[in-house]
Amino acid sequence: MKLPDIRALLPHSGPMVLLDHVVAVDADSLCAQVRVREDSLFCIDGAVGAWVGLEYMAQAIGAYAGYRARLRGEPVRIGYLLGTRHYDCKSPRFAVGSLLTVHVKRVLQSADGLASFDCRIDDESGTLVSANLTVFQSADGDKLLNGSST
Repeated sequence: MKLPDIRALLPHSGPMVLLDHVVAVDADSLCAQVRVREDSLFCIDGAVGAWVGLEYMAQAIGAYAGYRARLRGEPVRIGYLLGTRHYDCKSPRFAVGSLLTVHVKRVLQSADGLASFDCRIDDESGTLVSANLTVFQSADGDKLLNGSST
């Protein structure tokens, strides 16, 4: 099965799409990769701060949600990162040239759009970052963005 371009799975555009491509996806998880480059958004002095790993994970979750929406014949929708627990990071930076593999696995999904994911970022040496992210995606995302509750 050919995996879709990650840009088709996210509501982001241009340089705000931080991940390069989807590696694998199934009913409960997604794996994506990003190569840290000099021209990477947030690259300073030959590295990207490890805090950006939170956005890498959030975008992998967004790509997972976008993929699932496409399977149902629905449009890709905006989601919201509500928070993270236990962001455990072994390095303060991701060096230029690093190939990062971002793994997200859904562990909880409520009918109202609240979800929790176990996430990690690996490189060639092993796991660099792990965290649990809580996200929300409303069926009426446009109404939320426009300040309408009806």
